[in-house]
Amino acid sequence: MNFYSLNQNAPKVSFKDAVIKGIAPDKGLYFPESISPLPNSFFDQIGELTNHEIALRAIHQFVATDIPDEKLKEIIADVLDFDFPVVEIEDNVATLELFHGPTMAFKDVGARFMANCLGYFSEGEKSEVTVLVATSGDTGGAVANGFLEVDGVKVVILYPRGKVSDIQERQLTTLGLNITALEVDGNFDDCQKMVKTAFLDEALLENMQLTSANSINVARWLPQLFYFLFAYKKVKSKGREVIFSVPSGNFGNICAGMVAQRLGMPVKHFVAATNVNDTVPEFMQTGNYHPKPSIPTISNAMDVGDPSNFIRIRHLFKDDFKVLSENLSSYFFSDEETRVALLKIYEISGYVADPHGAVGYLGLKKYQQHHPQTYGVFLETAHPVKFLDVVEETIGQTIEIPRQIQKVMGKEKKSIAIKSYEELKVHLLKS
Repeated sequence: MNFYSLNQNAPKVSFKDAVIKGIAPDKGLYFPESISPLPNSFFDQIGELTNHEIALRAIHQFVATDIPDEKLKEIIADVLDFDFPVVEIEDNVATLELFHGPTMAFKDVGARFMANCLGYFSEGEKSEVTVLVATSGDTGGAVANGFLEVDGVKVVILYPRGKVSDIQERQLTTLGLNITALEVDGNFDDCQKMVKTAFLDEALLENMQLTSANSINVARWLPQLFYFLFAYKKVKSKGREVIFSVPSGNFGNICAGMVAQRLGMPVKHFVAATNVNDTVPEFMQTGNYHPKPSIPTISNAMDVGDPSNFIRIRHLFKDDFKVLSENLSSYFFSDEETRVALLKIYEISGYVADPHGAVGYLGLKKYQQHHPQTYGVFLETAHPVKFLDVVEETIGQTIEIPRQIQKVMGKEKKSIAIKSYEELKVHLLKS
């Protein structure tokens, strides 16, 4: 299979080249040339399949021309070595826990899959690849952990100073080795703009091979479809129409869920729940897309004013607003509403959510006001310990620190402060 640029002004490339390039020369995101549905029998019998078997069938058509089946099975086994529990909160509401990986965030799946792919593609190559990534929270830690000590790969992570949680910062600044953290005087949008500028800087690209590990990269983005299928396997027996509510920032996660839908997963509707960064909720109300500066919130991984992957969602539905609206609803919620939801979830079920999961819960409940017969699954994208102060203060309980987090608590932070793209460029050329 080939991948093409959504800007339609660049050559088609293989999966391997799309992964290594990250973004097309015409500034467009890469998209698969086709998405062939899996047979109905796959979904009828999905309960009999292991997660590894489901993942192999789902991703195979996108990567098979560049990764042999046996190697792909090895990669999947390495990536999916933890559980994806579905926990019931209310009669028609459950949460899909995506935080049981090494950095306790949903991005562990995509980051590890991409790291394995890039490691495989780099075997026998003399040139080095630099992975350049911006993070608003969990991406940095997941990418750092996934690429740690991968031969032939350096990682440079940009994060906004003072706008990630203490634990998130420790996860991306304490590893060293081939991982470098750059602390940017600005917000996430500033970090993301620097990354995009670097990919278009011909003088820089003449001297190094850059790729991105943000969800703009197809190897980070596509494998996120796995856990929608894993959840569907567990809830299809409920006998109700299943919907997913996804806390959304850069919109790669929910877009991957829609690819799973295009593969034939019998889910008709998705809810994109955001914090007050309401670019997409506004679009779904008005049909007009107006990016805006991001606003800091307690659900910081969603503090994105111009979500990169929304163009993939629009493309998936051929930019037909009516058809998109039939498949997607989007709502935004304030920090105060998020705190109220955190406490409500805890009081009715004893379940401790994180702020992003609470936003997903709110989006689900709002949709179910008019669709009460649905069975809703909201995504719990990070362990609540990552937002310790907010969660403990809100629910009035102390959270136990998991072993994955304990490992980074005592380590020394190492970061380099920068203010401008020029400083980033100087650092990249020196490294």
